[in-house]
Amino acid sequence: MSAAVPLEALAAIVDEPAWLVGGAVRDRVLRRPTDDYDVVVAGDARGLARSLARATDAHVFPLSEAFGAWRVVARDRRWQVDVLPVTGDSIEDDLARRDFTINAIAEPLPGGGYIDPFGGLEDLRRRRLRMVSARAFADDPLRTLRLARLACELSLEIDEDTRRAASASAAALARVSPERIFAELRRIVSAARVLDGLALMDAVGVTGVVLPELTRMRGVEQSPYHHLDVYEHTLSVLSCAIELSRRPERWFGEHSDAVREFLAEPLANELNRGEALRFGALLHDVAKPETRRVTPQGRITFIGHDVVGAEVAAKVLTRLKASDRLREHVAALTRNHLRLGFLVHEMPVGRRAIYRYLRACEPVQVDVTLLSVADRLATRGRGSDEAIARHLELARDLLGEALTWRESRPRLPVRGDELARAVGLRPGPELGQLLAELEEASFAGEITSREQAIDRARAIVGGAGSSLADR
Repeated sequence: MSAAVPLEALAAIVDEPAWLVGGAVRDRVLRRPTDDYDVVVAGDARGLARSLARATDAHVFPLSEAFGAWRVVARDRRWQVDVLPVTGDSIEDDLARRDFTINAIAEPLPGGGYIDPFGGLEDLRRRRLRMVSARAFADDPLRTLRLARLACELSLEIDEDTRRAASASAAALARVSPERIFAELRRIVSAARVLDGLALMDAVGVTGVVLPELTRMRGVEQSPYHHLDVYEHTLSVLSCAIELSRRPERWFGEHSDAVREFLAEPLANELNRGEALRFGALLHDVAKPETRRVTPQGRITFIGHDVVGAEVAAKVLTRLKASDRLREHVAALTRNHLRLGFLVHEMPVGRRAIYRYLRACEPVQVDVTLLSVADRLATRGRGSDEAIARHLELARDLLGEALTWRESRPRLPVRGDELARAVGLRPGPELGQLLAELEEASFAGEITSREQAIDRARAIVGGAGSSLADR
C-alpha cells in the first residue's frame, strides 16, 4: 500500500469540506516524503475517520476526546492520518491557531488551490521559519523547542521577531509534559544538523529548561590532556560519534560494514543504535561538574564521574519519560565509557583482560567501544596524537571481539548443572563465581574440553584454603 493511498481514498469519500493541513502540506510543497497526515473537516471527524478506515482496511481509534480527534493507521503501519474537526468558524480560523506559517497552509480535499492566509508558501520559498502570531508561544510553550527542531530538520532560518518571542516564552516550557518535550528533543538529537539544533536551543533559551545538566558543563575546565571545557568537549564527542556512524570505514576497516548495520538497528523510542549513541555522547560526562576536584598539586580530576554520571543520565531520561530501555542503555554507556581507555595502558592486552572488558560492558560492548573512540578523537590536548593512535589500535581489536561476542556469546564446554555435580556444589553465589572463572579461562583458550573444565573446577574448589570470592 503506497503512502499516497490515504489521500486518494480521502478524495474519493469526503462529502463535506475537508483540508489537508500542517506538516503534510509543508512536506508536499518541499517534495519531502511523508507518511503522517493531518486532516481537518468541517463536519463529522469520527465519521470521516471510520469511512477512511473502511476504505483502506485500516485501524481507527479516538486520539483525543477533548478535541474530537481520530487516528487511522494502516495495518502495515506505513501511514497514519489524524482527522480533527475544524477549530473556529472557518479553515482560516483554524490556521490562525497554528504555530508557524509553514504549518498554516491548507490543501482542500479532494483538490483545489492552497489556502495560505499567513504567507507560509513564501516563507518556504525563502527558507524562513516565522510564527503565525505573537501569541503562538504563549498558547503552547512547546513551540519554543519545536522552533529549534524544525529549523535544524528543514534547514530554515528563524525570523528575528519569532526568535525573540520564543525566548520570552522559554521558561514556560517547564510546564509542558515531559513526554511532549522528549518527542521534540529526540528528533533534534536524531537530526542531520543536530549541532545546529542544540545551538538554536541555546539561542532561544530552552536548553536550561530541557537539559540543565548540559548548561552546567559550560566553563568547567579540564586537565591539560583536554583542549576544551566539558561543554564544548561534549559537543565535539557528539560530532565525532556522528562522523563514526556516517563513515565507519575511515576508522574500523574490515569491521565497517558490520558497524554500519549495527548502528542502523532499532533500539528504543523510535531511535536506532546510532541515534541512541548520540544521547550517550551528550550525557557521558554529565557528572563532571559535580565530581571536579583540584589536588594540592594543582591537578584537575573527575574521579567517579563515570559511575555518578550513569546515575545522573538515568535520572535525566527518567525525568523526560524516555523508555526504560533507552535509560538503561545510556546509563550503561556512561558507566563504561572509560574502560577502554584504561586498557590502553595495559597494551598488549591479553585474552583475560579482553573477556573482562566485554563482560563488564555487556550488553553495550559494541556501542561503548564506539563511544570511547568518539571521546578519544575529541580529546586533543597534551600528547593527543600518540594517545589517539594507540586507542584506535586497541578499539579496532576490541570492536571485532565485541561484534563476535554479540553474535555468539562464549560458552563453557560443559553444562553448569553437570559441573556442579562433578565438584559437589549447590546452586548459589559460589557456583556462579566458579562458572565465571571457568568461562574467562575458556575465552582465554586455557580450557577447550569438558574434561579440562571439570579438572580446572576441581582444582579451584579444592585449592588449599582458597576462596572463590578472592579470585
